[in-house]
Amino acid sequence: MGGESLLVWLFVGLVAGFLASLVMGGGFGLLGDILIGIVGAFVGGWLFSTLGVNSPFAGLPGQIFVAFIGAVVLLFILRLFRGSTRRL
Repeated sequence: MGGESLLVWLFVGLVAGFLASLVMGGGFGLLGDILIGIVGAFVGGWLFSTLGVNSPFAGLPGQIFVAFIGAVVLLFILRLFRGSTRRL
């Protein structure tokens, strides 16, 4: 993995994680948002391929869009589990 691709992963993760945390009502800080965005990219990629759909955007915007959708889903699932442990 080259240095440029690592920077792209970090940038996509940061933007997608930050946007997802805004939509979902709060994030996990800079590193947490990057991690959520990177994991969200995998979740989004899996979701999009499973559903047989493509991103409406090409290139970097498309990568950020897929990562954003995956990050929102990931944050939703994390909050479901985190919320369920509080009620016990």
